[in-house]
Amino acid sequence: MTGISSEGLDIRRRKALFRSWHRGTREMDLVLGRFADAELPKLTDAELGEYEQLMEAPDRDLFQWLTGELATPANYDGAVFRRIKAFYDMTRADAR
Repeated sequence: MTGISSEGLDIRRRKALFRSWHRGTREMDLVLGRFADAELPKLTDAELGEYEQLMEAPDRDLFQWLTGELATPANYDGAVFRRIKAFYDMTRADAR
């Protein structure tokens, strides 16, 4: 289901890629999976840590933060979340 191969990725990125595409809800599979395909190889180790923390959040909460239905808690509202949100907003605009 992924768009990139996990070949050549370190074990942390392989796990993150798999988890991005196997969230539990289709909407978040598509959001995080597509983001991971495009951006995961580019993330620094610190950014990857932030991404891993975001993946611990429940799908429903994360989706509501992305759509603006709920305010994003400060401990999740970092640079990586803002990149995911920008990516999500861009893909939504492209779909219209």
